[in-house]
Amino acid sequence: MPLALLALAIGAFGIGTTEFVIMGLLPEVASDFGVSIPTAGFLVTGYALGVVLGAPLMTVLGTKVSRKRMLMLLMGLFIVGNLLSAIAPAFAVMLIGRVVASLAHGAFFGIGSVVAAELVAPDKKAGAIAMMFTGLTVANVVGVPLGTLVGQSAGWRVTFAIVAALGVVGLVGIAKLVPDLPKPQGVRLRHELAAFKNAQVLLAMAMTVLGFGGVFAAITYIAPMMTHVAGFADGSVTWLLVLFGLGMVGGNLIGGKYADRALMPLLYVSLGALAVVLALFTLTAHNKVLAAVTIALIGALGFATVPPLQKRVLDQAHGAPTLASAVNIGAFNLGNALSAWLGGLVIAAGFGYTSPNWVGAALAAAALLLAILSAALERRDRAGSSTVVTGATPAEQRAVAHH
Repeated sequence: MPLALLALAIGAFGIGTTEFVIMGLLPEVASDFGVSIPTAGFLVTGYALGVVLGAPLMTVLGTKVSRKRMLMLLMGLFIVGNLLSAIAPAFAVMLIGRVVASLAHGAFFGIGSVVAAELVAPDKKAGAIAMMFTGLTVANVVGVPLGTLVGQSAGWRVTFAIVAALGVVGLVGIAKLVPDLPKPQGVRLRHELAAFKNAQVLLAMAMTVLGFGGVFAAITYIAPMMTHVAGFADGSVTWLLVLFGLGMVGGNLIGGKYADRALMPLLYVSLGALAVVLALFTLTAHNKVLAAVTIALIGALGFATVPPLQKRVLDQAHGAPTLASAVNIGAFNLGNALSAWLGGLVIAAGFGYTSPNWVGAALAAAALLLAILSAALERRDRAGSSTVVTGATPAEQRAVAHH
């Protein structure tokens, strides 16, 4: 794997850290600014919405520049946003800083996925994408716990200053290591938008929303579930999230390895197993050991879907993949927001802290059904193409093959 992937992974590590570390620092931030915890929660919601909106916006704005230059500009935006959060004199200013940083998130992973895939041979594309996403998964194992610890001991502003410094390292790495790949000729915004007319692209994005949404339906409410149901102490939640992060790292690497060999079978297995494990979590959540194992499995199975889903979008949006790739990153965050909302609804309805697991299982099962539908439509289209080619003139056969 090229060294350029290391630079992309460092950028991904910084982005992953800033996205999730705020969850462990909400009490400190709320106390400093004199706002309630629910109000401080807008720092999480605002970031997620910024990713969803920023992914297509920043990608469209970047169609006129090379991908390397756009990645550098995005890291610059990320640095500015985190510095603004670190020095914010008021809550509103910090919220603005969070949104500014989030605007870089979707486009960085979207454009970065395309660049990573172009740096390697065709049979290693998913592995290259997974290598970049390893930075995001490792952030949940190392960056978030350490950032939380630093923020609680030295102050949350120090955490965001360190994250901004990570952005500087990522920026320098991209400048030095990522080759200046030529901008694809003839690819304009209308070509990028045309990818969304492809039903397979839309199905892959819907799988992303539902499949990863299944993961966050459970993980969003992991703290009350583990303390009130499993009986863990409050301080244990951080280490349970580390287990979740370790599962993510393993699942991401496995997904990257096997997506290049058998993409759709991998999606069937991971989504099906995820639905089953989430359903079982309603039972295993009552036992400390089984709950810890289940959390790691949810992380592994959830992130095993990331490289194949991202590669699926790139494959189906061939010729103009950049915008579709970035929007698919936004789809992950849309899934997070949707599942968190649905999980909150069932808890508020009185079904208990384990009820979001049923929501997650249903979402993952729906994603599996979409994967089966997508494969069936693909087989039908291939059969139709074969029928057209059979009996055609050589010139017609060449035209169909070229198309």
